[in-house]
Amino acid sequence: MRCYQASAALFDPPIVPVEIPYEQTTLPGYFHRVDGSGRKRPLLIIHSGFDGSCEEIHVDGGRAAVERGYNVLAFDGPGQFGPLHREHLTFRPDWEKVVTPVVDFAMTLPEVDPSKIALLGISLGGYLAPRAAAFERRISACIADDGVYDYGRANLSFVPPEQWDEVVAMIMAKESPEMDKGIEASMERSPIAAWALTHGAYCMGVKSPRAYLAAALEFNLRDGIAERISCPTLVCEAEDDMFFKGQPQQLFDHLTCPKTLMRFSNSEGAGAHCQVGAARLAFGRMYDWLDETFGLVGKS
Repeated sequence: MRCYQASAALFDPPIVPVEIPYEQTTLPGYFHRVDGSGRKRPLLIIHSGFDGSCEEIHVDGGRAAVERGYNVLAFDGPGQFGPLHREHLTFRPDWEKVVTPVVDFAMTLPEVDPSKIALLGISLGGYLAPRAAAFERRISACIADDGVYDYGRANLSFVPPEQWDEVVAMIMAKESPEMDKGIEASMERSPIAAWALTHGAYCMGVKSPRAYLAAALEFNLRDGIAERISCPTLVCEAEDDMFFKGQPQQLFDHLTCPKTLMRFSNSEGAGAHCQVGAARLAFGRMYDWLDETFGLVGKS
Protein backbone atom coordinates (compact mmCIF):
# COMPACT_ATOMS: atom_id res chain seq x y z
CA MET A 1 0.00 0.00 0.00
CA ARG A 2 2.81 2.42 0.83
CA CYS A 3 4.47 1.66 -2.49
CA TYR A 4 1.25 2.16 -4.43
CA GLN A 5 0.44 5.40 -2.65
CA ALA A 6 3.93 6.71 -3.38
CA SER A 7 3.40 6.05 -7.05
CA ALA A 8 -0.17 7.42 -6.98
CA ALA A 9 1.14 10.79 -5.84
CA LEU A 10 3.22 11.04 -9.02
CA PHE A 11 0.28 10.88 -11.42
CA ASP A 12 -1.05 14.03 -13.04
CA PRO A 13 -3.44 14.69 -11.48
CA PRO A 14 -2.48 12.65 -8.40
CA ILE A 15 -4.51 9.58 -7.48
CA VAL A 16 -5.88 10.55 -4.08
CA PRO A 17 -6.19 8.08 -1.17
CA VAL A 18 -9.56 8.48 0.57
CA GLU A 19 -11.24 7.18 3.70
CA ILE A 20 -14.98 6.73 3.18
CA PRO A 21 -17.18 7.01 6.29
CA TYR A 22 -18.80 3.64 7.04
CA GLU A 23 -20.72 2.85 10.21
CA GLN A 24 -18.27 3.54 13.06
CA THR A 25 -15.15 3.46 10.92
CA THR A 26 -13.98 4.13 7.32
CA LEU A 27 -13.39 2.17 4.13
CA PRO A 28 -10.11 2.76 2.23
CA GLY A 29 -10.13 3.78 -1.40
CA TYR A 30 -8.70 5.98 -4.14
CA PHE A 31 -10.19 8.76 -6.23
CA HIS A 32 -8.86 8.84 -9.79
CA ARG A 33 -9.62 12.12 -11.60
CA VAL A 34 -9.46 12.58 -15.34
CA ASP A 35 -7.87 16.02 -14.95
CA GLY A 36 -7.62 18.97 -12.61
CA SER A 37 -10.28 21.08 -14.30
CA GLY A 38 -12.91 20.50 -11.64
CA ARG A 39 -15.42 19.65 -14.36
CA LYS A 40 -18.26 17.36 -13.37
CA ARG A 41 -17.90 13.99 -15.05
CA PRO A 42 -19.56 10.57 -14.90
CA LEU A 43 -18.28 8.50 -12.00
CA LEU A 44 -17.45 4.81 -12.07
CA ILE A 45 -17.33 3.18 -8.65
CA ILE A 46 -15.29 -0.05 -8.77
CA HIS A 47 -14.76 -2.74 -6.18
CA SER A 48 -13.24 -6.18 -6.41
CA GLY A 49 -14.56 -9.41 -4.93
CA PHE A 50 -13.43 -12.39 -2.86
CA ASP A 51 -9.72 -11.65 -2.76
CA GLY A 52 -8.98 -8.33 -4.48
CA SER A 53 -7.94 -4.89 -3.30
CA CYS A 54 -8.60 -1.29 -4.26
CA GLU A 55 -4.93 -0.94 -5.22
CA GLU A 56 -5.40 -3.67 -7.84
CA ILE A 57 -8.27 -1.71 -9.36
CA HIS A 58 -5.58 0.51 -10.91
CA VAL A 59 -5.03 -2.14 -13.61
CA ASP A 60 -8.40 -3.84 -13.13
CA GLY A 61 -10.42 -1.27 -14.99
CA GLY A 62 -9.56 1.89 -13.06
CA ARG A 63 -7.10 3.62 -15.35
CA ALA A 64 -8.87 2.31 -18.45
CA ALA A 65 -11.98 4.17 -17.29
CA VAL A 66 -9.99 7.35 -16.64
CA GLU A 67 -8.70 7.14 -20.24
CA ARG A 68 -12.36 7.11 -21.32
CA GLY A 69 -13.19 10.27 -19.39
CA TYR A 70 -14.65 8.75 -16.24
CA ASN A 71 -13.62 9.76 -12.77
CA VAL A 72 -13.14 6.59 -10.74
CA LEU A 73 -13.71 5.84 -7.07
CA ALA A 74 -12.14 2.51 -6.11
CA PHE A 75 -12.72 1.12 -2.63
CA ASP A 76 -12.45 -1.94 -0.40
CA GLY A 77 -15.54 -3.05 1.50
CA PRO A 78 -15.86 -5.44 4.46
CA GLY A 79 -14.24 -8.78 3.70
CA GLN A 80 -11.81 -7.19 1.26
CA PHE A 81 -8.16 -6.42 1.90
CA GLY A 82 -8.13 -3.07 3.70
CA PRO A 83 -11.04 -3.50 6.13
CA LEU A 84 -10.32 -7.22 6.60
CA HIS A 85 -6.68 -6.75 7.57
CA ARG A 86 -7.10 -3.48 9.46
CA GLU A 87 -10.19 -4.21 11.51
CA HIS A 88 -11.26 -7.77 10.71
CA LEU A 89 -14.42 -6.52 9.02
CA THR A 90 -15.87 -9.50 7.17
CA PHE A 91 -18.17 -9.89 4.17
CA ARG A 92 -21.88 -9.17 4.47
CA PRO A 93 -24.53 -10.21 1.92
CA ASP A 94 -26.50 -6.93 2.17
CA TRP A 95 -23.91 -5.06 0.10
CA GLU A 96 -26.19 -2.07 -0.38
CA LYS A 97 -25.31 -1.19 3.24
CA VAL A 98 -21.73 -0.82 1.99
CA VAL A 99 -22.34 0.92 -1.33
CA THR A 100 -24.83 3.49 -0.02
CA PRO A 101 -22.19 5.17 2.21
CA VAL A 102 -19.80 5.10 -0.76
CA VAL A 103 -22.38 6.89 -2.92
CA ASP A 104 -22.98 9.36 -0.07
CA PHE A 105 -19.26 10.09 -0.09
CA ALA A 106 -19.17 10.38 -3.89
CA MET A 107 -21.92 13.00 -3.72
CA THR A 108 -19.57 15.25 -1.73
CA LEU A 109 -16.97 15.26 -4.53
CA PRO A 110 -17.40 18.37 -6.70
CA GLU A 111 -16.16 16.59 -9.87
CA VAL A 112 -18.96 13.99 -9.76
CA ASP A 113 -22.04 14.19 -11.97
CA PRO A 114 -24.71 12.77 -9.63
CA SER A 115 -26.90 11.73 -12.55
CA LYS A 116 -24.25 9.41 -13.99
CA ILE A 117 -22.91 7.09 -11.30
CA ALA A 118 -22.05 3.55 -12.44
CA LEU A 119 -21.01 0.59 -10.30
CA LEU A 120 -18.64 -2.17 -11.44
CA GLY A 121 -18.12 -5.30 -9.34
CA ILE A 122 -15.41 -7.80 -10.25
CA SER A 123 -15.44 -11.58 -9.50
CA LEU A 124 -17.56 -12.01 -6.33
CA GLY A 125 -18.31 -8.36 -7.02
CA GLY A 126 -20.50 -9.77 -9.79
CA TYR A 127 -22.94 -10.64 -7.00
CA LEU A 128 -22.16 -7.71 -4.71
CA ALA A 129 -22.67 -4.92 -7.26
CA PRO A 130 -26.08 -6.14 -8.52
CA ARG A 131 -27.18 -6.68 -4.93
CA ALA A 132 -26.32 -3.05 -4.13
CA ALA A 133 -27.97 -1.79 -7.32
CA ALA A 134 -31.21 -3.54 -6.33
CA PHE A 135 -31.58 -1.17 -3.37
CA GLU A 136 -29.37 1.89 -4.04
CA ARG A 137 -31.33 3.87 -6.64
CA ARG A 138 -28.63 6.48 -7.21
CA ILE A 139 -26.70 3.85 -9.15
CA SER A 140 -27.63 4.59 -12.76
CA ALA A 141 -25.74 1.70 -14.43
CA CYS A 142 -24.33 -1.58 -13.13
CA ILE A 143 -21.66 -3.94 -14.50
CA ALA A 144 -21.30 -7.48 -13.11
CA ASP A 145 -17.98 -9.02 -14.19
CA ASP A 146 -18.69 -11.93 -14.20
CA GLY A 147 -22.34 -12.10 -13.21
CA VAL A 148 -23.31 -14.12 -10.12
CA TYR A 149 -26.90 -15.00 -9.23
CA ASP A 150 -26.33 -17.48 -6.39
CA TYR A 151 -22.86 -17.58 -4.86
CA GLY A 152 -23.74 -20.42 -2.49
CA ARG A 153 -24.81 -22.66 -5.37
CA ALA A 154 -21.71 -21.66 -7.34
CA ASN A 155 -19.60 -23.01 -4.48
CA LEU A 156 -21.60 -26.26 -4.55
CA SER A 157 -21.98 -26.62 -8.31
CA PHE A 158 -20.84 -30.26 -8.07
CA VAL A 159 -23.95 -31.23 -6.06
CA PRO A 160 -26.65 -33.00 -8.14
CA PRO A 161 -30.05 -31.29 -7.89
CA GLU A 162 -31.66 -34.35 -6.31
CA GLN A 163 -29.10 -34.27 -3.47
CA TRP A 164 -29.21 -30.51 -2.87
CA ASP A 165 -31.42 -30.48 0.23
CA GLU A 166 -29.50 -33.33 1.83
CA VAL A 167 -26.11 -31.69 1.26
CA VAL A 168 -27.29 -28.28 2.49
CA ALA A 169 -28.67 -29.91 5.64
CA MET A 170 -25.26 -31.49 6.28
CA ILE A 171 -23.51 -28.17 5.72
CA MET A 172 -25.85 -26.34 8.08
CA ALA A 173 -25.79 -29.03 10.80
CA LYS A 174 -24.16 -28.26 14.13
CA GLU A 175 -21.96 -31.32 13.65
CA SER A 176 -21.33 -33.10 10.35
CA PRO A 177 -18.26 -35.39 10.52
CA GLU A 178 -18.96 -36.94 7.11
CA MET A 179 -19.16 -33.57 5.40
CA ASP A 180 -16.08 -32.27 7.23
CA LYS A 181 -14.15 -35.34 6.09
CA GLY A 182 -15.21 -34.80 2.50
CA ILE A 183 -14.17 -31.15 2.58
CA GLU A 184 -10.78 -32.05 4.05
CA ALA A 185 -10.23 -34.62 1.30
CA SER A 186 -11.13 -32.03 -1.33
CA MET A 187 -8.63 -29.58 0.14
CA GLU A 188 -5.91 -32.24 0.10
CA ARG A 189 -6.57 -33.01 -3.57
CA SER A 190 -6.82 -29.44 -4.83
CA PRO A 191 -4.64 -26.43 -3.95
CA ILE A 192 -7.39 -24.20 -5.39
CA ALA A 193 -9.99 -25.72 -3.06
CA ALA A 194 -7.61 -25.45 -0.11
CA TRP A 195 -7.00 -21.78 -0.82
CA ALA A 196 -10.64 -20.92 -1.51
CA LEU A 197 -12.04 -22.66 1.56
CA THR A 198 -9.32 -21.37 3.89
CA HIS A 199 -9.58 -17.78 2.66
CA GLY A 200 -13.36 -18.10 2.57
CA ALA A 201 -13.50 -18.89 6.27
CA TYR A 202 -11.18 -15.95 6.99
CA CYS A 203 -12.99 -13.33 4.93
CA MET A 204 -16.44 -14.47 6.09
CA GLY A 205 -15.34 -14.45 9.72
CA VAL A 206 -16.18 -18.09 10.44
CA LYS A 207 -14.17 -20.89 12.00
CA SER A 208 -14.21 -23.68 9.43
CA PRO A 209 -14.47 -24.37 5.71
CA ARG A 210 -17.91 -25.91 6.22
CA ALA A 211 -19.06 -22.78 8.04
CA TYR A 212 -17.83 -20.77 5.05
CA LEU A 213 -19.97 -22.84 2.68
CA ALA A 214 -22.94 -22.22 4.99
CA ALA A 215 -22.28 -18.47 5.09
CA ALA A 216 -21.94 -18.33 1.30
CA LEU A 217 -25.51 -19.60 0.90
CA GLU A 218 -26.76 -16.19 2.07
CA PHE A 219 -25.11 -14.46 -0.90
CA ASN A 220 -27.76 -14.75 -3.57
CA LEU A 221 -30.17 -12.62 -5.60
CA ARG A 222 -33.13 -14.95 -5.24
CA ASP A 223 -36.57 -14.10 -3.85
CA GLY A 224 -37.05 -11.20 -6.24
CA ILE A 225 -33.85 -9.29 -5.42
CA ALA A 226 -32.48 -9.43 -8.98
CA GLU A 227 -35.87 -8.29 -10.23
CA ARG A 228 -35.62 -5.15 -8.08
CA ILE A 229 -32.73 -3.79 -10.15
CA SER A 230 -34.03 -0.96 -12.31
CA CYS A 231 -30.88 0.60 -13.81
CA PRO A 232 -29.33 -0.66 -17.07
CA THR A 233 -27.20 -3.66 -16.21
CA LEU A 234 -24.36 -5.36 -18.08
CA VAL A 235 -23.74 -9.01 -17.21
CA CYS A 236 -20.37 -10.35 -18.36
CA GLU A 237 -19.75 -14.03 -19.01
CA ALA A 238 -16.39 -15.72 -19.62
CA GLU A 239 -16.55 -18.93 -21.65
CA ASP A 240 -14.39 -20.98 -19.26
CA ASP A 241 -15.00 -19.24 -15.92
CA MET A 242 -13.73 -21.84 -13.47
CA PHE A 243 -15.72 -20.40 -10.56
CA PHE A 244 -19.03 -19.07 -11.86
CA LYS A 245 -19.87 -21.07 -14.98
CA GLY A 246 -23.58 -20.72 -15.72
CA GLN A 247 -24.13 -18.00 -13.13
CA PRO A 248 -24.12 -15.02 -15.57
CA GLN A 249 -26.94 -16.50 -17.61
CA GLN A 250 -29.00 -17.14 -14.48
CA LEU A 251 -28.56 -13.54 -13.37
CA PHE A 252 -29.39 -12.22 -16.83
CA ASP A 253 -32.54 -14.35 -17.04
CA HIS A 254 -33.85 -12.93 -13.74
CA LEU A 255 -33.24 -9.27 -14.59
CA THR A 256 -36.26 -7.21 -15.60
CA CYS A 257 -34.33 -3.95 -16.12
CA PRO A 258 -32.68 -2.90 -19.41
CA LYS A 259 -30.01 -5.59 -19.70
CA THR A 260 -27.15 -6.84 -21.84
CA LEU A 261 -25.30 -10.17 -21.68
CA MET A 262 -21.73 -9.75 -22.93
CA ARG A 263 -19.94 -13.00 -23.70
CA PHE A 264 -16.15 -13.32 -23.85
CA SER A 265 -14.60 -16.31 -25.62
CA ASN A 266 -11.46 -18.41 -25.51
CA SER A 267 -10.81 -17.61 -29.16
CA GLU A 268 -10.31 -13.93 -28.29
CA GLY A 269 -8.16 -14.80 -25.27
CA ALA A 270 -10.85 -13.67 -22.85
CA GLY A 271 -12.44 -16.94 -21.75
CA ALA A 272 -10.88 -17.11 -18.27
CA HIS A 273 -12.51 -15.91 -15.05
CA CYS A 274 -13.12 -12.16 -15.35
CA GLN A 275 -11.29 -12.19 -18.71
CA VAL A 276 -7.90 -12.46 -17.03
CA GLY A 277 -5.29 -12.12 -19.76
CA ALA A 278 -7.45 -9.93 -22.00
CA ALA A 279 -8.09 -6.88 -19.85
CA ARG A 280 -7.81 -4.23 -22.57
CA LEU A 281 -10.25 -6.08 -24.78
CA ALA A 282 -12.68 -6.71 -21.92
CA PHE A 283 -12.71 -3.23 -20.42
CA GLY A 284 -12.83 -1.69 -23.88
CA ARG A 285 -16.06 -3.55 -24.60
CA MET A 286 -17.52 -2.86 -21.16
CA TYR A 287 -16.82 0.84 -21.41
CA ASP A 288 -18.23 0.98 -24.92
CA TRP A 289 -21.47 -0.28 -23.34
CA LEU A 290 -21.22 2.28 -20.54
CA ASP A 291 -20.59 5.12 -23.00
CA GLU A 292 -23.69 4.12 -24.93
CA THR A 293 -25.75 3.71 -21.76
CA PHE A 294 -24.82 7.19 -20.55
CA GLY A 295 -25.21 8.72 -24.02
CA LEU A 296 -21.55 9.65 -24.23
CA VAL A 297 -20.75 8.23 -27.67
CA GLY A 298 -19.01 10.87 -29.72
CA LYS A 299 -18.52 13.20 -26.72
CA SER A 300 -15.21 14.06 -25.09
